[in-house]
Amino acid sequence: MKSDALSVTIQKIFAKGFTFLFLAISATILLSTLGTAAGQLLHGEDLTQIIIKIVNAGVIAMAVFELAMVISKEYGEEEGHDVIIMLRRTLPRFIGTVCVALSLEGLIMVIKYSQLDLAGNLYYPVAIIVSAALLLTALGAFLRLAPDRGMDVPLPAYEAAPVSSPTGTTGAAPAVAARCC
Repeated sequence: MKSDALSVTIQKIFAKGFTFLFLAISATILLSTLGTAAGQLLHGEDLTQIIIKIVNAGVIAMAVFELAMVISKEYGEEEGHDVIIMLRRTLPRFIGTVCVALSLEGLIMVIKYSQLDLAGNLYYPVAIIVSAALLLTALGAFLRLAPDRGMDVPLPAYEAAPVSSPTGTTGAAPAVAARCC
């Protein structure tokens, strides 16, 4: 019993350490990007290129921040959750962020290669965008095939609310539709 308490304490210490590390890395990326962008703007570099670099680094900082939040939430709390439950909660958010980052990177590369007349190199950004689509498809397959045990929170869209029609009959409408008007 004492060994379990010690392992939970060690897990929490490492979770806090990694959370702090990734939060610091995210903040450093963001601050460094803003500082570099200000310097480049003062030296007269093209504003479009500066904005592309800011967006690129901002997406990376966001992905690192999301990783820190996942570590903090899943490993910094009490143990006792099933691995499948943990994966079903954290993977969609993290992989969604990674897919957004990959898609933006691919689109930025398409824009950059188009501006530089390097149309022959468009295979690389297309491969990045396709890999983001495959990653998102794999996430959907995982969520569809993984058991949903322990996920007892009902989604509001599946609730029904009583509604009456102009003819006097009553029926049920999804809660989202019932609350819209």
